[in-house]
Amino acid sequence: MQEWAAVQKLHKCKVPILQIAKQLKMSRNTVKKLLKLKEEPKYKRADYPSKMEPYMEEIAKWRTEDDFNGTRIYRELKKLGYTGSINPIYRTLKVIDEIKTEISPKATERIETPVGDQAQFDWSPYDMSIGSRIRTVYCFTMILAASRRKAICFSLTSDGDAIYEAIQELYEDLGGVTLELLIDNPKALVIDNKSDPDEPVNFNTKALLLAAHLGVELNACNSQWPRTKGKIEKPYQYIEEQFIKGNTFDTMTALNRAGKDFINEWNQEVHGTTRRIPQEFFETEEIKALLPLPENRLYLKPRLKRTVSNDSYIHILTNKYSVPVKYATRLIHYRIIYGFRIDIFDENKHYIMSREIGEGRHNTFKKDEHYAEITTKVNKSIPQIKRLFTQIFQNGEQYLKAAGIQFQQPSFHARRILELTDLYTVEALDKILAYAIEHGGMDIKGIKRLLKEKYVDIVINATTCVAPPEDDDHGLTRNCTYYETESEVTELWETQH
Repeated sequence: MQEWAAVQKLHKCKVPILQIAKQLKMSRNTVKKLLKLKEEPKYKRADYPSKMEPYMEEIAKWRTEDDFNGTRIYRELKKLGYTGSINPIYRTLKVIDEIKTEISPKATERIETPVGDQAQFDWSPYDMSIGSRIRTVYCFTMILAASRRKAICFSLTSDGDAIYEAIQELYEDLGGVTLELLIDNPKALVIDNKSDPDEPVNFNTKALLLAAHLGVELNACNSQWPRTKGKIEKPYQYIEEQFIKGNTFDTMTALNRAGKDFINEWNQEVHGTTRRIPQEFFETEEIKALLPLPENRLYLKPRLKRTVSNDSYIHILTNKYSVPVKYATRLIHYRIIYGFRIDIFDENKHYIMSREIGEGRHNTFKKDEHYAEITTKVNKSIPQIKRLFTQIFQNGEQYLKAAGIQFQQPSFHARRILELTDLYTVEALDKILAYAIEHGGMDIKGIKRLLKEKYVDIVINATTCVAPPEDDDHGLTRNCTYYETESEVTELWETQH
């Protein structure tokens, strides 16, 4: 698997086959054979957990702080239930001694990484209030080792699928790929990182496939030695103090949006070590050294299929979710990621949209904008038309009274007038209604004719229903609101006709 990943990476960088063979010390035929394999070779190796793993923290403490020798550590481990021999203990101590040497275990040499060389990836769990209940969320972070520019995302799960997705999302947020990705040792990334320095790290097959897709090399830090990736460990305290504590969010989507805003603001502050602003450092220097992002994301888990119903819903995990109506009756693909997000793709696997998993079971989650192409602009229900008409127009009630006397179906004309609000303001239509009540032409054709022929005079110059002039002592010109009763409106209309 490692040979296949190395060959694929060099070939992606346009290195000739002969040079690949020399560099990797293999035959040209082997290189050609590995290049023909478009998918990773399937190989499973039995995993035999070491009896030492549960006691690594105690052994490191006894050796570095108490300076216990091998036999003393062996005797202490037997008290804790260790059933193995003493030989693995000496191999473990050899690794610890190589790290420790003769210096204090707390001594650390700070190493500044060249631009574009390294990014560090890790995550930390937090208990947060999401949707009015406390949930455990996982904060995935990635930091560029040179500029200290950071990226962040949140998940409800920390399984392999979430880790692979987070690595790709965070690289996209950072704007490019580094030559190396420093990681911890979860099973999703590392199968075995043995204490023997002469044994290579056994990476997870899917992790190697992801690394080949991105064009990055994985570098697993030493087990039980978090200082190897100190740049990514330290920010978690700041994130907890400055962002996590005291904040509540309605949805995971809202949390992720706020988290990205927070991290972008943090990238604008001067870093305590480099004494530079990470965003400016990145834009002026590091962005030029990053590798380009792949055109598409790598999906290591097959996407599931659903057929959209006639009413444009898909059924996922007992709940129904609406999708744009143009996909009704068609096949779609979907996948659930981060434990809360549904990514939806069309039949050709092109991304459509994302939905957040709804609370509860057997519920329906609808977005009105998904039905905009087929939804009528105004409801056809007569009571609802009348309520809406009187709510948005000041002269709406007067119009309906007058129209009820003149027309058999006043709601028909009212509904068509409501549709005109897409083209005209409510204020303008209200003035047209007032004019029509007083001068006639209340049907939809008459309203449209007034809009076409008298819009300037009625709306802009406001010649309709003006207040009485100052020398009009008898009030011969009255405001339309003067006529309040149905009989008065009828009498007015009959007088004018």
